[in-house]
Amino acid sequence: MHMSDALVSPAVAVTAGAVAVALVATAAVRLKREYTPHTLPMMGVLGAFVFAAQMLNFAIPGTGSSGHLVGGVLLAAMLGPWAAFLTLTAVLTLQCLLFADGGLMALGCNILNMAAVSCLVVYPLLFRPVAGPAMSFGRMSLAAVVSCVMALLLGSAAVTLETEMSGVTALPTPTFLGFMLPIHMVIGLVEGVATALVLGVVRRAEPAMLETLSRDVETTARPARPVMTLAVVAVVAVACAAWIPTVASEWPDGLEWSLLRTAETENPSAEPSAMSAAAASVVSATALLPDYKGALAGVIGALILVTVAFVVAWAVRSPWPRRRKRDGR
Repeated sequence: MHMSDALVSPAVAVTAGAVAVALVATAAVRLKREYTPHTLPMMGVLGAFVFAAQMLNFAIPGTGSSGHLVGGVLLAAMLGPWAAFLTLTAVLTLQCLLFADGGLMALGCNILNMAAVSCLVVYPLLFRPVAGPAMSFGRMSLAAVVSCVMALLLGSAAVTLETEMSGVTALPTPTFLGFMLPIHMVIGLVEGVATALVLGVVRRAEPAMLETLSRDVETTARPARPVMTLAVVAVVAVACAAWIPTVASEWPDGLEWSLLRTAETENPSAEPSAMSAAAASVVSATALLPDYKGALAGVIGALILVTVAFVVAWAVRSPWPRRRKRDGR
């Protein structure tokens, strides 16, 4: 569901970008307030895992389309909504700049449609109430499926609205929406089942990593064996990033498929704006692995996310716990 610059006008891009920046700033403040030594490394390894999972385009039989996971609900269930939002924003930004996946001008829209909708809207308003405080496997699975479907539907509706507001394409909105909603509902069902399975494994192995179960303890992702857990998730993420591209479907994803069906072309004709041209030149300079070309593209992306998180965690480490103890004496 990564939007390209061809679908977004400068006005919509600037507005969405401003809202996204405001949310990122708010999330950073919340993260600083809730910081613990393992928070950033956990964000890094889980971000790498979601990055790898998004590379798996699974075919949707009978449609000629494919879908991929967003991962926002999964991240929020393990990190909490604000840390998950920052993590998914970092993934989307890396995909844009390093892999030219989604336009730079459309990055604000992509952050809102995928990260904000799933982490900041659907997770607190739908997943938490459905899962309940005890978060039994049955309620957790139901919450995962319902939440992922709703996140994909709201995100696809937002894409349609932003495209309509931009007015740079000749797509008939009812027809476009008519293709976007059903295909993304199917994608959401698949993501919901996958999310439920992953959360089920985590619930059994490290239940304290689930935000709903650990809201009453010091942190929202506090595994009993943090170093071992980080290492295992990092290894799984890198392994998935190496393997997934070999089995990913080459069919167009849900957004591309909807564009093809609606406009009979993957790239709707529109004169690029000066802002779009400038954004494209930036991406062409930063995209060292466009379209994930290269056998190790996924591994490189996963390693970048893990490395950045660990470097930042090391850089911002501080004796905050000891300081709090002294302040409390």
